[in-house]
Parts: sequence; C-alpha cells; structure tokens
Amino acid sequence: MAASSNRITLGPLVAAIDQGTSSTRFLVFNAKTAELLSHHQVEIKQSFPKEGWVEEDPKEILQSVYECMDRTCEKLTQLNIDISNIKAIGVTNQRETTLVWDKETGEPLYNAIVWLDLRTQSTVERLINKTPGKNKNHLKTGLPISTYFSAVKLRWLMDNVEKVHEAVLSHRAMFGTVDSWLIWCLTGGKKGGVHCTDVTNASRTMLFNIHTMDWDPELCNYGTGCFLLKNVGTKPVMSDHGLLTTVAYKLGRDKPACYALEGSVAIAGAVVRWLKDNLGIIQTSTELEKLAADVGTSYGCYFVPAFSGLYAPYWEPSARGIICGLTQFTNRSHLAFAALEAVCFQTREILDAMNQDSCIHLSQLQVDGGMTSNRLLMQLQADILCIPVVKPSMPETTALGAAMAAGAAEGVSVWSLNPEDLTEVTSEKFEPQINPEESELRYARWKKAVQRAMNWETTEPVNNGDGVFYLFIY
Repeated sequence: MAASSNRITLGPLVAAIDQGTSSTRFLVFNAKTAELLSHHQVEIKQSFPKEGWVEEDPKEILQSVYECMDRTCEKLTQLNIDISNIKAIGVTNQRETTLVWDKETGEPLYNAIVWLDLRTQSTVERLINKTPGKNKNHLKTGLPISTYFSAVKLRWLMDNVEKVHEAVLSHRAMFGTVDSWLIWCLTGGKKGGVHCTDVTNASRTMLFNIHTMDWDPELCNYGTGCFLLKNVGTKPVMSDHGLLTTVAYKLGRDKPACYALEGSVAIAGAVVRWLKDNLGIIQTSTELEKLAADVGTSYGCYFVPAFSGLYAPYWEPSARGIICGLTQFTNRSHLAFAALEAVCFQTREILDAMNQDSCIHLSQLQVDGGMTSNRLLMQLQADILCIPVVKPSMPETTALGAAMAAGAAEGVSVWSLNPEDLTEVTSEKFEPQINPEESELRYARWKKAVQRAMNWETTEPVNNGDGVFYLFIY
C-alpha cells in the first residue's frame, strides 16, 4: 500500500511502438505535455541469404517489442509512475516489409522480406512488360512498380515457399506488413487476434487504391531508410519527377485522408552500419562524426551507396554502389565524410523533385530520427540544400506522432490535436554556412557519380588479338 501511494500521478499516458528496420523501441509520453517519460530500444538482426536478399525473423521482431515494453514499464515503475495510466498504444513501423503467417498455429511461414530486398526484380520486369507502354507508374496506387513494395514480395512467397502456397490454398494464410503482424499477436494471435492495418501502410502494398481508399480487386490480381514527405493536402498530387504519391494520414473514420509526396532513399543510416560491419573502419556510429569532422572534407571523394539499387527519383534496381575520386591521399576520414555527404545529396535530389512537383519551394527542412544526433550531418544537410535544417530537441517525433494519433483516437480521446492545445516543441536550427556556388559544384560532381552507378558494368579481361589481355573498368 505504501508503494502504490507514492506513485506519481501525471494524468493519461500514451505509448508508441516504433518498429524500424534496424531496431525496435517502446516509448511512453505524457498526453498533456508530450514529454517523453521513458523508453527502451533493442536492435534487430538482418540476414542476407543471397546477394540482394534481406530478411528478418518475425518472432525476433515480436520478441523485441515484448522486451522493450517490459523494460520501459520497469523503468516507469522505478520512477514511481503508474503504468496503469497508459491509455493507448500507437504503432509506427517499417512499412513495405512483408510477412505471411498461419492463422491457426500463429507461426510465421517464412522470414519477413524486408523492403530493401531485390529478389523480386524479375517479377517487377514481367509486370512492367504487361502494362500499356511498359509504364512503371501506376495511377491507382500512386507508386511505381518496384521491388520496394509488398505485393511483389507476396507474389514471390506464394510462388516459391511451399508452406505459404499450401496455407493460401487451405485459407490459413494471413498476409500483412509489420504493423499487422504485431497488432494481431498483441491482441490475441490465434485466439482471436485482430487482423488489420491502416491506410498509410495499406497504400504501400501496391494493392490499395489511394483514390477510393480501399483495396482494389484489379490490383489484387496482380500479386506482387531516409524518407522525405511533403503534405499536399486532401487531393493527391501525382509526381512527374520520380516521387511516390502516398496517404499521409487519416485521423478518424469520418475524417478526410491527407496525402503526401514522398521520396524514399534505400540507404541512409544503413551506410553507417555498412562502414562499421562490412569495412570495419568505425566501431560506433558516433565515431563516424568524429572521423568526418577531423578532415572537414571528402577531398574530392564521392560515395553513392546504391547497395539495393537506387530508389527515388530514379527507381533503378540494377544500379550498384560506387566510390570514386580516390587518390593516394584519401583515407578513412575522407570516406566517412563522403558517406555523410551521400545522405545529404540523396535528400537534395528528392527535395528538388518535390519542389518541381508541388511548385512550392520549401523554406526549411524539419528532420527526425537517429541520425539527427550527428551535428555535422545536420550542418552538411543545410549546406547542401541551401536552406535551414530544423532539428527538434526530442528526436523521437515519429513515435510521438503515433502516440498522438492513438491518444486522439475515438474512444480514447486523451490527447487533443487542436493546434491551440499542442505543446510547442523546442528545436535547433542549422543555417547554411557555405555559398550556393560551392554547394552546386559538389552536388553536380555527386550527380556524375550517380550516373556511373546507374551504368556500371562488370570488369572483363579483353584479348585484342595481340596476345595481351586488357582489363577495362567502366
């Protein structure tokens, strides 16, 4: 009794599950002040069975959620905060990653195929060849036909995994993105779990009509980490410059859907993991910033991390990563700087496309996510975009948004989304510090490297008939 009487009463609390490609987090917020009270994070392992294949274990994903929830609640209890005041849980997740499980046993029928995975390229090519004019873009979905999205991954699972094929025939198969898998498991699983998603995740499957806001029968015959979004309002804007038209949010059954233009970069923060795990030039992500800051320049070295092809605005799955401009003077610090610049250059490409599609030029860029803790990256981004970059003091704004939506949901209503009721979020602004001419020069050089990445060829020895073999590297 004494322990419970000492508990701190903060009013209603709202939590969020943030299940990303590389980690899972559980965060608890104060619904009145938007203050982050506690959180816990667990890394997720990825497996690469073949070149271009990327998978994750659905059970590990689920277990990481349970662990994060347990540890966060333990921390709240240690702070004498009553966890029974958690009124709702929102979910934000890696979106296009695809799972199929057995509704009777609750067991996954295959690993989750991650959005980065390229195994469905042949399926994509067949679908494009069937479309009039071999057009990649699909007006119903707002998406290009690409390996990125869920439908082609589902088609591969049905065609290549016997367990999935059998479960489909016997009506035991459940398909979903990560949000669907987690919600089904957390609400009872095989004992009555709720199989659902929301319009934002549905709009990334290539099976959802963003105009009717419903699953499309014609599309369901098909079977099929830096993300920049621009809210374009209640009418979808179709891109002419390689961007996606997607559903941004719909906050209630009777509320209108709001749409966004989105640019997707396959490799952003993942480049840090590649430098750490594959090359071994850093031990921690914080070391990358220090290395890059030591030299303050790439010394003419440019890095295009097209490990899974190029996404927006090119949609070129055959592109491959390239590092160019190397000299005898180049060292790991210059490569670290080039890696950070690569993230910024990719963002610049997407921002340019957005400005062209919407005819409205952004005056500043708001950012969130783990990489925003890298102050050098934030400054580089401002320099390359030639506009201010605004970083909130609390970087977990993705999870905060999910918590706010959950707290404002019908039947919960513990979080007001009225602008006058929202707490002001403090932020830090990074202003451009180089002249636009220098920014344009560096960007133009990187664009040349991108063209090399898109037109790469394997190296082959050539015999010109003189008995000497020549090695040509394109």
